[in-house]
Amino acid sequence: MRAVDLHVHSTKSDGSLTPSELVDYAISKNLAAFALTDHDSIDGLEEAISYAKGKPIEVIPGIEFSTEYQGRDIHIVGIYFDYENPAFLSRIQTFRDSRTLRNEKMCRRLQEEGIDITYEKLLAENPDSVITRSHYAEYLFRHGYIKNRKEAFERYIGDHCKCFVPREKITPAGAVKLILEFGGIPILAHPVLYHMTKGQLDTLVSELKAAGLVALEAVYSTYAPADEREMKRLAEKYDLLVSGGSDYHGDAKPGLELATGYGKLFVPEELLDKMKQYLAGRDKHKNIFFTDMDGTLLNDEKIITPKTRAALDEFLAKGNVLALSSGRPLNSILEVVEKSGLCGDNLYAIAYNGTLIYHCKTKTVARKKTLPLRLLPEIQSICQKEGIYCQTYDDTSILAPAMEKETQYYTKTIHLPVKIVPDFSAITEPPCKMLCIELTDTEKLRDFSKKLQERYEGQISCVLSRPTLLEIFPADAGKGNAVKELCQMLSVPLAHSYAAGDEQNDISMLEATQHGIAMANATDAVKAAADYVCDFDNNHDGLAEFFKQATTNN
Repeated sequence: MRAVDLHVHSTKSDGSLTPSELVDYAISKNLAAFALTDHDSIDGLEEAISYAKGKPIEVIPGIEFSTEYQGRDIHIVGIYFDYENPAFLSRIQTFRDSRTLRNEKMCRRLQEEGIDITYEKLLAENPDSVITRSHYAEYLFRHGYIKNRKEAFERYIGDHCKCFVPREKITPAGAVKLILEFGGIPILAHPVLYHMTKGQLDTLVSELKAAGLVALEAVYSTYAPADEREMKRLAEKYDLLVSGGSDYHGDAKPGLELATGYGKLFVPEELLDKMKQYLAGRDKHKNIFFTDMDGTLLNDEKIITPKTRAALDEFLAKGNVLALSSGRPLNSILEVVEKSGLCGDNLYAIAYNGTLIYHCKTKTVARKKTLPLRLLPEIQSICQKEGIYCQTYDDTSILAPAMEKETQYYTKTIHLPVKIVPDFSAITEPPCKMLCIELTDTEKLRDFSKKLQERYEGQISCVLSRPTLLEIFPADAGKGNAVKELCQMLSVPLAHSYAAGDEQNDISMLEATQHGIAMANATDAVKAAADYVCDFDNNHDGLAEFFKQATTNN
């Protein structure tokens, strides 16, 4: 079996071989394929791929993003993405601009230390390269300011040295989503190098899996056998593909060779074959079904009827994705999940009207948005003046100003404990949403909603989830935004998305998907926004036919 190398750098970032030279060198090493993964740069891809045409090697389009996570520098490698997409090129340019500003500042600081350096001089000595700190070290060494390259990091440009300037970076999850958005495979690079505890690393991988991480670099040049075993175990735990690479830089990392690392590295071609199989399977595109719960998936007794459940199970058995999208708190959705016996890798909960996305199997939060704490007492005060009951939430409970008839009405369906918090200014953790309840006058609730929207324009959204319930949540949340974000995380095109609902808070979700479905019992506004209207209501299996349609259209 031939070897591959899925982590390689050229002169277009901080390597010492040009992209074409890398192709020839990889052929001399009898590699079946290598991924060119320059730092925040795709400038070498066209040269390498064009030069390799007709030669016995595959050049895989790649990139390595530098990201920020809890004060640590975390690297995310991406391969097989659409590197020619204009939108991707635009996004890469923002990384370049960030690097340029940072490099200009570092040059000025080095000048203050008596070093004759400018950003223009760095570029002149490293044409067509993405400037990194290794270029600074090389410049200082070449011009006699230091005795060896290590000294540059110890005296001038290390993380805590006076000439170092941090660069604004995206999060690891942001890099994962970007790679997925353009059809690629996101890989967590060399996790052992981050020197995290097992618990910290497990948390990171869990969060990235929820964001859509596909693979983990479990085979790497500097790993001891125990490291490799532990990384493969972690990949298996989170159902991730195994990747591997040398992180070859040429002269910038003396002694580290392409393909073989420090002598014992071997990345088997079968790892790449599994990635190609993953892409082939993903390219068939599973479908994703976003469904409201009350009045849609659930009948009036708050259960999934047998006929609808049979259609739903068949839909999931085909590898499709189900997202339970509700105004309910997360724990209330999970209560329904448990009682219904729903399970599997492809089950998500979207709680609090799209403010929180949760992967049910791994029990991880993929995305969470919250209201600013300062708004809670303000909105509470306005509600008291208008004579409208309001409540909010923490992770486990309802937070109510008092036990009122509205609280009792709500908890008949939402079985969560109630904590009495008379003054919302005492709340210390920002909640996902607030809820106003008016049991007798829907128009009063509608008028109140307009007042709040006008007062807090751009900060909050207000929608009715029932004639008696007014949902208040961050302006950038909502079910429609959650649809777009989860589709992006899972690389499911919107063309393969379905959504079903019955109330005003479902409209953005129906409009965001390709197939918007209104229940027969839906409001007129929801029916007007939908592409289809069910022949039956939630008590008579209205959704069953659409689960079957989504299954057939796989």
